[in-house]
Amino acid sequence: MSNENFAYDIILTPVITEKSTNLSSLNKVTFKVSKTASKKLIKKSIEKIYKVNVVKINTLNSKDRIKFVRGKMGKKSGYKKAIITLKEGQSIDIAAGI
Repeated sequence: MSNENFAYDIILTPVITEKSTNLSSLNKVTFKVSKTASKKLIKKSIEKIYKVNVVKINTLNSKDRIKFVRGKMGKKSGYKKAIITLKEGQSIDIAAGI
């Protein structure tokens, strides 16, 4: 597996919510990442894919949840989210690929 593909295995999808959109004014971008990814791996992957300088990374783990749909119990899987602070003046345009 090449390093380019490995970077795409770490960074799964961007998170596009109202809260994450408001963070973009503070040079912050939010991504769903692999559950096993460390901050160092996330930083290398973001810098390799988007060619930007990462200043800081905050990560949080969302736990699994039990949901009831039409009276049946189901499970909503958890995920790991990374909030990435970019160097002043740099940005990532997430909506470009839509």
